Amino acid sequence: MTSPLLPEASSDIACAGITILVIDDSATVRSAAEKVLREAGYGVVVAENGFDALAKVGDCRPALIVCDILMPRLDGYRTCALIKASAAFHATPVLMLSSKEGLFDRARGVMAGASACLAKPLAPEALLAAVRQHLASRF
Repeated sequence: MTSPLLPEASSDIACAGITILVIDDSATVRSAAEKVLREAGYGVVVAENGFDALAKVGDCRPALIVCDILMPRLDGYRTCALIKASAAFHATPVLMLSSKEGLFDRARGVMAGASACLAKPLAPEALLAAVRQHLASRF
């Protein structure tokens, strides 16, 4: 099933290496995650909200997505569900970021299609461990 809000994957855009899409409305979190991931050798594309992410995901074809839960207009659960509804991205791992470590956030994230839920503030080593774990099953 293809989502009407999500563009189809573009076959003519090639991102170098493994690309990770980071979606967060906080410039601080986006910048920190981007720095950690780039230093580890990953290509990074950032989006400041769910709509921005939906516009970028088809072009950059990320191998993994890191997505904040609490965002204005289109929250992380709905963003994740829309991405996972796309045939091109249904197998792409999505790591949700939550400022709360509650069971509810984790369960709702799984229902939206998330692979895991990480707690904020995000520790660099926790982010890299989760990224490596979820990419290992794809490559």
